[in-house]
Amino acid sequence: MSKVTYKDAGVDIHAGYESVERIKKHVKKTFDKNVLSSLGSFGAFYKIPPSYKNPVLVSGTDGVGTKLKLAIMADKHDTVGIDLVAMCVNDVLCQGAVPMFFLDYIACGKNDPAKIEQIVAGIAEGCLQGECALIGGETAEMPGMYAEADYDLAGFAVGIVEEERVITGREVGAGDVLIGLASSGIHSNGFSLVRKLFFDIGSYAIDAYIDELGKTVAEELLTPTRIYVKGIKPLLAEGLLKSVSHITGGGFYENIPRALPAGHSALIDKASFEVPAVFELMAKLGNIDEKEMFSTFNMGVGMMLIVDKTKADRTLKLLQDAGEQTYLLGQVTEAEGGVIFK
Repeated sequence: MSKVTYKDAGVDIHAGYESVERIKKHVKKTFDKNVLSSLGSFGAFYKIPPSYKNPVLVSGTDGVGTKLKLAIMADKHDTVGIDLVAMCVNDVLCQGAVPMFFLDYIACGKNDPAKIEQIVAGIAEGCLQGECALIGGETAEMPGMYAEADYDLAGFAVGIVEEERVITGREVGAGDVLIGLASSGIHSNGFSLVRKLFFDIGSYAIDAYIDELGKTVAEELLTPTRIYVKGIKPLLAEGLLKSVSHITGGGFYENIPRALPAGHSALIDKASFEVPAVFELMAKLGNIDEKEMFSTFNMGVGMMLIVDKTKADRTLKLLQDAGEQTYLLGQVTEAEGGVIFK
């Protein structure tokens, strides 16, 4: 009887070693002075900065969802890592915390070191944009669980905030101003519907050029989620924010009420922000009504901030100085309903 190896079962440990060597240079460039461990340790160490008096750690975890199917179709894997980081660090920001470090998990049917390097390069780029360190991760080769070309991603971010500066939304009141930050497109939610619209109903090829968008399907759909850390950190430093909502799965109707106290709603002027062409195209392809679109997608607003009206001008200036495209969406009102459009 011949000897059976792990590779015979579909797991190539040498490919795993190669992947680790390939990603080291990408990971290391995200390190800061608080990282106390190197890649390859059983656990990763990160020192809490001594400037904090009463630090609270805020954690967030997420994935990229079926947007990964688009990356696989296009054989382009260097942007979904940015999405992975964005989905986690943007959530952490909502509680007033600045990201400190990030960990990733990659599960795949076959460990292709070149593909893994592309994915991790994207994660590292996301960490640089999010000003956090990529201090650890795991790559699991799982034949029989995933098809050979398939993979999945999960991420985990930890941020830090002084206890007295945790954002809860309790101080929000009628008359407070709603400020929207423009999204980069669809971001990373609703892609089961996106794929149905573009490929089942629209019958587009992944490399098809669409005049209404001015780019190919792949270029539009693989645009990475915008990371808002650089824009929001100065606002946190000055204590300008009463509440923050990350517009992810569930769109406006699910996420905005999470930033509001009971008995209050967001009164939003639909004419105050620009809806990107991709959302208009999808609505047309699927004959989707407006309520469904705003219940599924970000519609061009990736984050919504709530500030006192006396601090709105200062907030807008800092955001614009940081390169954010901003919208004055409306105001908080004493009413039930969560989101009210006018």
